[in-house]
Order: sequence, then structure tokens, then C-alpha cells
Amino acid sequence: MRNRFEQKVAAQVGPGFAYEAKRLPYTLSHTYLPDFINEQTKEIVEAKGRLTAADRKKMLAVKAAHPDYKITIVFQNPTLPINKGSKTSYADWCDKYGFAWRQA
Repeated sequence: MRNRFEQKVAAQVGPGFAYEAKRLPYTLSHTYLPDFINEQTKEIVEAKGRLTAADRKKMLAVKAAHPDYKITIVFQNPTLPINKGSKTSYADWCDKYGFAWRQA
């Protein structure tokens, strides 16, 4: 058990319950509203001043869900680090994960 509270709950639920014995997968459903989209050519252009961790996660999920779309991210400054102290820039991250990018 991780803490006293979990030990207390374990005593209450009884011997038929196993502690953290099985992982249950789940999926979250979200929608994405691109900044600019050309449905005929299946191109998306996303304008970004900052590329937060949440944005990066979202863009990877969108790319996986819609591999037929070409996604280009247009940055104000593509040389900014993805987080404080990181050597990886926004442009580096795009290159690593196969996103087209350019500077506005």
C-alpha cells in the first residue's frame, strides 16, 4: 500500500480485493478545431506563439487520428525551447515527430 489511508481502506474491503492488481485501459474523446484547414487538399495550418506540453500531446493525437492530413505549424519563434532549460526547440520537436513547420 502507498499510504495509511489505503491500508485502512484495504482492511475495510476485505480479502476478496487485490491491491492495484490490474490496469484498465481507457480512451478520452476530444475534438480539434484547426486554425486553418483546406479540406480539398487535406492540409492543416496551425498558428502557434507557444507550443505547450498539452499542445504537443494534442498535435500528436491529431496526427495519429488523421494521418491523411498534412499538418504545418507556423511559429512566431521556432527557436524557443519546448520548456525552460530544454535544448529542444519547437522546430526540433516538429522535425522529430514529422510535422512541417515554418516561421511567420
